[in-house]
Amino acid sequence: MVFNSFEFALFFPIVCALYFTLPLRWRTPLLLVASCGFYMAFIPVYILVLGLTIVIDYTAGLYLEHARGRRRKLLLAVSIVATCLVLFVFKYFNFFAGSLTGFAQVLGWELKNPSLALILPIGLSFHTFQSLSYVVEVYRGHQPAERNVVVYATYVMFFPQLVAGPIERPQSLLHQFRERHDYDYARIVSGLKRMAWGLFKKLVIADRVAFYVNDVYAAPQNFNGLQLTVATVFFAYQIYCDFSGYSDIAIGSARVLGFTLRENFDRPYAATSLGDFWRRWHLSLSTWFRDYVYIPLGGSQVGPWRWARNILVTFGLSGLWHGANWTYVVWGLMNGVGLIAGRVTQPLRDRVLGAVGLRAGTAPRRLIQTVSTLVLIGAGWVVFRANSLTDAWHILTHWPFGWNPGAIITERFYLKHFPPALLAIVTLELIQFLNTRRSVGERVARLPLGLRWPAYAGFALLMIFFGVFSSNQFIYFQF
Repeated sequence: MVFNSFEFALFFPIVCALYFTLPLRWRTPLLLVASCGFYMAFIPVYILVLGLTIVIDYTAGLYLEHARGRRRKLLLAVSIVATCLVLFVFKYFNFFAGSLTGFAQVLGWELKNPSLALILPIGLSFHTFQSLSYVVEVYRGHQPAERNVVVYATYVMFFPQLVAGPIERPQSLLHQFRERHDYDYARIVSGLKRMAWGLFKKLVIADRVAFYVNDVYAAPQNFNGLQLTVATVFFAYQIYCDFSGYSDIAIGSARVLGFTLRENFDRPYAATSLGDFWRRWHLSLSTWFRDYVYIPLGGSQVGPWRWARNILVTFGLSGLWHGANWTYVVWGLMNGVGLIAGRVTQPLRDRVLGAVGLRAGTAPRRLIQTVSTLVLIGAGWVVFRANSLTDAWHILTHWPFGWNPGAIITERFYLKHFPPALLAIVTLELIQFLNTRRSVGERVARLPLGLRWPAYAGFALLMIFFGVFSSNQFIYFQF
């Protein structure tokens, strides 16, 4: 089941009505049953995969809490390996087997590719990481082991953030399943507004520009430099609006039920450096890698060479987490190399820009930093989105050539589609800018009744007229 489907439009109000009607002791079991139904709408049998990871980490948490010494470390290692093994079989076995076979062929060896005919369970990487964070936090003593298996299972499977996050830590979410969440009109309205904003991003922007992006990236050799550039800019908005839209709907739907989920995005395209970008993009994942990979490796509290290694390992694993394809690995390493280069060249850039009068903190300096960061991010998105490294190289080396405005359209994206797409993107940027000063939702809520409801109706009509209602899956479902 996807958020932008008719099924969810029926599912969610029914779950909410039952949740606020039932006594407190039955609410968490209701959420667990609802979450199972939500997930089984994809491929029902894969609920067993989630069940396996839940049993592994729930049991590990109980034993870890009382274990000591080497036995404690061994239990942690067994739990992590067992959970990651499930992820490896479904997501990475064919990738590594195919890579090994290809490498053997380069050396002149003949190896049979032992591929598995498995479909990747939706969102497997997300709930794997949420399960792992629970085990690690119990091991570190930051979280007592959860003894109620229903509560723990609901923590892993909570349907608003089950498929694509945000990835929650146990300290933030587990206790909320024991708290009483009463019906609160203001909170519910706030949650519904957040859901509507997420649907706008998904339906009006992400799914509309996806037509152009899919046409061009399917065969980039058939398109000119202008089309390659437009497709890359559109993809930057597609992936942001698709994923942040999902997060908005997840946060909003949880808020309606009385739960608080962490924020996942903070205007990432306003970043002034790659480091700043990763402090704004997919925060629940970037902080996960920071806390469980980067810092345990030594973080920045080591020498420059080990620090560079820590960065590359962290971002290489982050790229691999996104998908079983070398394009994702290279994308991750590109970001790591960019961060390292940024730190190494920082003193030189400060001297050069200062010498020409562009002091730190000035508007022209920030503009240059933002534009240069967007160029680096865009180059990374090319590799991320391309079907192969060959396609990515073609796009990166051909985008400056053949800028023919008369040949900008594609098979499914005509000139008439550009105005609504551009208007929606401008609307997005304007609202995000205004939100930095005061929430647009709060501004609208303070309007007189005669203006407030027409504003809501106008927003709804905007989505109806310009949205793409084909229940397209969210991009991050594949991860």
